Amino acid sequence: MKFKSIALLSLLATVLTLSSCANIKKKSPDGTTETTVDSGKVDNGKNAGMSLDLNGDSDSNKAGALKTVYFDFNSAGLSNDTKDALNNNAQFMKTNTSVKVQVEGHADERGGVQFNLALGEKRAKTVREYLVGLGVEAARITTISLGKEKPVSFGHDEESWSKNRRANFVVTAK
Repeated sequence: MKFKSIALLSLLATVLTLSSCANIKKKSPDGTTETTVDSGKVDNGKNAGMSLDLNGDSDSNKAGALKTVYFDFNSAGLSNDTKDALNNNAQFMKTNTSVKVQVEGHADERGGVQFNLALGEKRAKTVREYLVGLGVEAARITTISLGKEKPVSFGHDEESWSKNRRANFVVTAK
């Protein structure tokens, strides 16, 4: 059942990614029509040249200026560094008012599945609440917990674990 869910989510993500690419017809100055391909990327000058892709995420730097934030072991508390990054993320979202995100809460490999799912949920909700407190519309931020199921680092040491204790941002609308 778990494999089917993952396969279905993967298929859905692929379909959404492919459907976000569209041909756009526009008239050139001489009156003829040209067709260009919309790659699904937005850079209206507000992204400072950074890639903002639909379904792009902060882990892969495809969520504009949104940055992944990190947590201490077994904690959903926000450190000063995390708050600084979230302040910048909030400013980006206030400037880019059409952008909606999903905050994914993650944990390292230590601990049971249920414990890490709960911890990831606390992390994602803490990030959402902080951003809303800074003036980002609550309706633009959804949350999900992936627990320890989607690591970015696969080592079994503190360096790897610290990279996996995070909340990252996925662009759901731009």
